[in-house]
Amino acid sequence: MKIYDSVHGFLHFNELESALIDTEVFQRLRYIHQLGISYMVYPGGTHTRFEHSLGAMHLAGKIFDQIGREEDRVYWQQILHLAALCHDLGHLPFSHVAESRLLGSAGHEEWTLKIIESKYLKPVWEKARSLFPDKPIMEHVGKLALGEENLKLLRPEVEFSPWERIYSQIITGDFFGSDRIDYLLRDARATGLSYGLFDYMQLIEMLTVVPDEKGELTLGVEENGIAPCEALLLARHFMQRRVYQYPTARAYSFHMARFMKILYGDPKYVSSVENYLTMTEPEVLCALQKARQDASHPGHLDASALFDRKKRFQAIHLSHVTLLKDLLSYKEKLSIPDRQIHWELSDKKGLKYGLSLPVRRKNAQITPASEFSEISIPASKKNWLYLAPEYNFAL
Repeated sequence: MKIYDSVHGFLHFNELESALIDTEVFQRLRYIHQLGISYMVYPGGTHTRFEHSLGAMHLAGKIFDQIGREEDRVYWQQILHLAALCHDLGHLPFSHVAESRLLGSAGHEEWTLKIIESKYLKPVWEKARSLFPDKPIMEHVGKLALGEENLKLLRPEVEFSPWERIYSQIITGDFFGSDRIDYLLRDARATGLSYGLFDYMQLIEMLTVVPDEKGELTLGVEENGIAPCEALLLARHFMQRRVYQYPTARAYSFHMARFMKILYGDPKYVSSVENYLTMTEPEVLCALQKARQDASHPGHLDASALFDRKKRFQAIHLSHVTLLKDLLSYKEKLSIPDRQIHWELSDKKGLKYGLSLPVRRKNAQITPASEFSEISIPASKKNWLYLAPEYNFAL
């Protein structure tokens, strides 16, 4: 079976993968925008988690072809494909927009795991078990979909074998995970920005399995793969600046997040998978229309700002030297009401990061990528002030 994708061309999937794609929880991804509310800034950015998940599966298969071992090869290739399809199942409407307000530190990964283990996917796992008897299908899919770091936050007792760790990195890896590669390429194409484009095929060709500093197996890259790794690093940086952390996009996301907190403030929505899945983008958009027309609605201010850009708050990036007491003093001096100002502060300093992965040199020695690359980029912006337009004069 195959489906045509605007980024990768034809994507192929088998009967088991088709069964997963046809489920209610995967079809739901058709109605979750990959870039949240950023299509208000970039009109082309209307692509969804549905197509991204298909692309992530396709790229995961390409990476597996490069580094997968022969032992249980057919089984792990299948598990990897299923996990890549599942990795975003737990997203809220508009993706990350309201995640911190509604889900807290656990994020969407907790709900991805719950959905994987829910009744909605039980028929798929039973179908898979008929092909691979006595294999812990659901457990392995969960491991590879979330990755070791995320899963251990939810279940510290879970252990990963060396190859389970490597196969999970194929999806969730920081520099060469299929998730990151696909969303950079897809977001760049959809928004019309070239910043997210890089030679990902060369990067995949250069991937290899190497021991890290502790002697544990991990994904690394051949020496000739440094250039595409640097290109990916720069792509992330510029896409952060021009799309993910672009001030106007941040402002729209702020209004949508605050509105969704009002709309879904009832704890019942996070009490079960069934209730969680009732949160949908069409419902949010209908509620926005009603709130915009009703001045007494608690979300009226944010709904109005989303429809009328003259009412939209300004998103201002704050330097790391900004102190909470300074913001409180500013708010008090101008008598700004609580609903007209908001800030987000992080205690992280202005760090920079570069390539942090092992490299297999031409002489077979393993060395850190920092010996080959001097490129470093600043961490993404974490401190923001959101201010109603009537107070912009005071900036």
